[in-house]
Amino acid sequence: MTSLNRFPFASSAAELLVALRKGDITSEDLVTAALAQIQTYDRHVGAFLSIRGEKALDEAREIDRRRTQGDKLGPLAGLPVAVKDNLCTQGEPTTCASRMLANFIPPYDATVVARLKAADAIIIGKTNLDEFAMGGSTETSAFQKTRNPWDLERIPGGSSGGAAACVAARMVPLSVGSDTGGSIRQPAALCGVTGLKPTYGRVSRFGLVAFASSLDQIGPLAQTVEDCALLLEVLAGHDSRDATSINRPVPPYRELLLQQPEKVRIGYVPEMLSDGISPDVVRTMEEAIDVFRSLGAAIQEVSLPHARYAVATYYIIACSEASSNLARYDGVHYGYRTDEKAMLAELAEERRRLQQEGNLAALEDLDTALVRLYRKTRAEGFGAEVKRRIMLGTYALSAGYYDAYYLKALKVRRLIRQDYDRAFETVDMILGPVTPGPAFRIGEKINDPLAMYLFDLFTVSANLAGIPALAFPAGLSAEGLPIGLQLQGPPLSEERLLQVGHMFQRVTDWHRRRPPLIENNGPLS
Repeated sequence: MTSLNRFPFASSAAELLVALRKGDITSEDLVTAALAQIQTYDRHVGAFLSIRGEKALDEAREIDRRRTQGDKLGPLAGLPVAVKDNLCTQGEPTTCASRMLANFIPPYDATVVARLKAADAIIIGKTNLDEFAMGGSTETSAFQKTRNPWDLERIPGGSSGGAAACVAARMVPLSVGSDTGGSIRQPAALCGVTGLKPTYGRVSRFGLVAFASSLDQIGPLAQTVEDCALLLEVLAGHDSRDATSINRPVPPYRELLLQQPEKVRIGYVPEMLSDGISPDVVRTMEEAIDVFRSLGAAIQEVSLPHARYAVATYYIIACSEASSNLARYDGVHYGYRTDEKAMLAELAEERRRLQQEGNLAALEDLDTALVRLYRKTRAEGFGAEVKRRIMLGTYALSAGYYDAYYLKALKVRRLIRQDYDRAFETVDMILGPVTPGPAFRIGEKINDPLAMYLFDLFTVSANLAGIPALAFPAGLSAEGLPIGLQLQGPPLSEERLLQVGHMFQRVTDWHRRRPPLIENNGPLS
């Protein structure tokens, strides 16, 4: 194990793959080290909902055997990878951090999970998230709170909080998350790692438990842009099982990082640095602009005039789609079901009482057994945030309000996309904040949904427009907390975003900074 002195504390996925191919380490070594790191730190962080310990070790030994025999191996052969727990994994729990799916074992793999397996990656476990990916702090999980490795009293972001935290805490080199309104980029920024939301349709959504189908997208989280490029090559590609999948070849993203892009035009939106934004974020933006300018990029102002409507537009559309998607959880087909005997006994007692009282009107309005089953199952199976969003979406879709809310939101969504289209006529990409400030304290905003939703101010527009966005570490706050920025580009511009992000990381070291939890090289008291 002496060859593992640098793992899992510093080595990137790309470095580990080189060491594996040279025979300096084995896959069994890596998985053993990852499991040890998880055992040491995850009791403090809470990134994982389930661990595939012995299964992962068995798979690692098989990879080592095949490597020794000279078999052809996949591009991620022997690397431990974490997967967000809203991606179906055959034979493994897939809970969406909800009581509704607490005992759900999928009979099939999501396309991205199948592609990881085909690439000979080793899935080490499933990571925590906000329930059904509805949240921005990983506090709405039905099972546990995930904490930020940089400060255990603060949130890691959400909804892919576990996916970002396990990379930040160097438990694994790579993880897979999903992004509906910033759920990869926000936790990446708050945990000091790199994350990419690809173009809508670039990565198959087959097997992703749906939140908002026109917004959801799956993507990589890692320490570096290079590692994100490596993982995106495996995840991306057309899938006939996803009707929204883009049928375009997948570029060799990692190989293309070595090509110096032609002069890059980077835009920024001055309004994004207005009142209400942390001075630390403003300073980080200004410093990053100077770095990109020193690298030869042309910097200019651009305007996104409808961006101020993005949060309201997003929450109408996302909640409406959630209302439709989550209607399938009724206690009949699969998932959680209320105690049926107790429910029937309660219903019989209520009917008997109303009969004794002679309350015929109430008796006539009494639920049928099936309706009561639906109501109690959903009341017990869903958490408060999921219920809130279902109610908001149902209201927006209801007769008399559809035109005023949902239809209007779709029109504004089109205007937001047009703003981006116009901006990209003059610039190649747009640089901006990911969040208005660094990670806030656990419990600080959980009882203020509006404040929580406004924390998505800078991320939801990319989902509404369907464009790619790369989040990367760019600074630290005065309190020593990570601050991330994002580059947004036109559809299918991942290659260029990754190139420019890689340029930034070649001349800065923010992505190499490690949280005190890891820097101290030992378990907390």
